[in-house]
Amino acid sequence: MTLEADKAFLARLFDAAVAAADPKIALAKALPKPPKGRTIVIGAGKGAAQMAAAFEDLWPTPVEGVVVTRYGYAAPTRSIRVMEASHPVPDEAGAKATEALFAAVSDLGPDDLVVALICGGGSALLPAPPPGMTLSDEVALNECLLASGAPISVMNAIRKQVSTIKGGRLAAAAHPARVVSLVVSDVPGDDPAQVASGPTVPDSVNRADALKHIAAYGLALPENIRSHLASDQNIPPLPADAAFEGNEVHIIASASLSLEAAARLASSENVPPVILSDAIEGEARDVGQVHAAIAREVRQRNRPFAPPVVILSGGETTVTIRNSGGRGGRNTEFLLAFAGGIQGQKITALAADTDGIDGSEDNAGAFADGTTWSRIRATGQDPATLLAAHDAWGAFDSIDAIFAPGPTGTNVNDFRAILIR
Repeated sequence: MTLEADKAFLARLFDAAVAAADPKIALAKALPKPPKGRTIVIGAGKGAAQMAAAFEDLWPTPVEGVVVTRYGYAAPTRSIRVMEASHPVPDEAGAKATEALFAAVSDLGPDDLVVALICGGGSALLPAPPPGMTLSDEVALNECLLASGAPISVMNAIRKQVSTIKGGRLAAAAHPARVVSLVVSDVPGDDPAQVASGPTVPDSVNRADALKHIAAYGLALPENIRSHLASDQNIPPLPADAAFEGNEVHIIASASLSLEAAARLASSENVPPVILSDAIEGEARDVGQVHAAIAREVRQRNRPFAPPVVILSGGETTVTIRNSGGRGGRNTEFLLAFAGGIQGQKITALAADTDGIDGSEDNAGAFADGTTWSRIRATGQDPATLLAAHDAWGAFDSIDAIFAPGPTGTNVNDFRAILIR
């Protein structure tokens, strides 16, 4: 097999993983019964517009509502309004979208139904600073969290304490209407309260937990945010709150289901698959080095698996920004570190974000093989220096190894496939 054929095989596995999280297929299996009253759709995330369009096609009665997605991720809908806002750093458009969501669920009765379409990316798309704070405060918090290297569960635990929409507050505002949340999970462990910081799903994590996380990660938050967190103001509701009685939450797509779909396709093409995990977290470059060590062991010693094999994994790694100015994301950073560990080996890999965008540029990820570092050096650059500068996009772009399928309309986190012939 040629390198191009191997890359095409890995791209097909990515397509299978994304198809398994197709909004229309996933939603069709989880729709609630139509209510006696109105049906209101709300939603947030990178795939929220596609979910809304699919819902309109599937729902048998009139529907109205509003969803917010990232700039450039809109999809045509008939009666559900689609708004766009900034990701990963919040902006004023996101603040207006938050207001629109609250307006959509106001003045509802017990015979009305609210369907919440929630997927990854919603945390940044729904800025809603508490009284006494501004959008710039929430932006500062988000930038601090993104640069910290903290896992998504830690970031969300803090975000929920500095918001008027996250942590179930949007669902509480819809009471006494029943809220059914249909969630595409992009978080390790598939806890629905973590997806988009759970605007319609309450969490038992409290303010004391958030303060412990801030101390553990040494987060240098602005003083007014620290003062807010030290107060008893704007405490999010707990799961036992009466406002959530009768509500339902369903995970309709996840990394696990997508990896299993990719594995089935690999088997059908006579390449044995192995799924390491759908919940791998940690520093992206460190996770890349560990994956490289496993791949070398397989290639050189036929253990713990014998080639041919494709090793699949998912989850959400993090990148702790140590030097500003680089371009890329967690998948390309993972892959550049991985490529450094497989130099000279007959191994090919793809790492990509299932929403189609990895970090700061317009690519989902990239391809790597045993020649990647030598080819980068041939361009006059040092791959180790690029890795240290968080410029993985620049590294892969210089050798035409970028993988850019465009927005996919869904988001079940990172997808990694390592082919060892």
